[in-house]
Amino acid sequence: MAAASDDQTGFAPDDDAPIGYMKRTRDYYAAIGYTTPYRWAHYTSAPFQPLNKPLSQSRVAIITTAAPFDPIRGDQGPGAKYNGGAKFYSVYDGDTSQLQDLRISHIAYDRTHTTATDSSTWFPLAQLKRLAAAGKIGDVAPRFFGAPTNRSHRVTIETDAPEILKRCRDDNVDVAVLVPNCPVCHQTVSLVARHLEANGIPTVVMGCAKDIVEHAAVPRFLFSDFPLGNSAGKPHDEASQAFTLELALRVLETAPGPQTTVQSPLRWSDDASWKRDYSNADALSAEELARLRREFDAQKEIAKGLRVA
Repeated sequence: MAAASDDQTGFAPDDDAPIGYMKRTRDYYAAIGYTTPYRWAHYTSAPFQPLNKPLSQSRVAIITTAAPFDPIRGDQGPGAKYNGGAKFYSVYDGDTSQLQDLRISHIAYDRTHTTATDSSTWFPLAQLKRLAAAGKIGDVAPRFFGAPTNRSHRVTIETDAPEILKRCRDDNVDVAVLVPNCPVCHQTVSLVARHLEANGIPTVVMGCAKDIVEHAAVPRFLFSDFPLGNSAGKPHDEASQAFTLELALRVLETAPGPQTTVQSPLRWSDDASWKRDYSNADALSAEELARLRREFDAQKEIAKGLRVA
């Protein structure tokens, strides 16, 4: 008997599945000439802190990997190329009572399928304030915190995560929402979430790189199967952004234990072909790979100079 076709079974296409970012980025950097594979943070268990009080009485902080816009650091606008000069290397904080201009040009978000024209897709402050006004959360912490996307696990674990914990405690933060963008961002906030949780602050990660976050074993994770750079919802779609944050907070409240992952039912598009493109070395010519290597090396030198300065 002939096997039924996909059309007859109703199966989804094989590539309509979460992107394997660890393998994709490892293969990409190998293709452009980096021979030492990156080791992703890996745990098989996670700390877990139940809520200390209802969300309606809790102070909520945002932890972001986005960077404050600085006009002297080159192009950081929507669609800008990767800009190593816009990176930050230490924890920073910002006033949540003020308008903020945070950009993601310094990281490897999906520049093909999203435009970075709506910061609410990576910094859900407006939606958090709406929930505070509605009494769904106690209030928004007076500061948000920026987590540097260090490729060094040790620096994140021993320096940055403890500093973020200190600032959260200084602000009497009850719970934290962590919103990453690029692959390494997802690792960074996962390590920070683990540290906060181990020290009494419940957390939820909102992200798009499922394999990286689950590899690092976080307490709670809301997975949105969207292009990187859209962890807080679709751009210019307030309903999507509201739903995504509210679902993340529901995960925060209802997770039965550590390593709870919930997948958002929202889809980026009926056409899943966007998943084939991100850092896909197999789709690039030798000339394109060589050009990408030159561009990446140049950006590394820029970032190195600014860090030393």
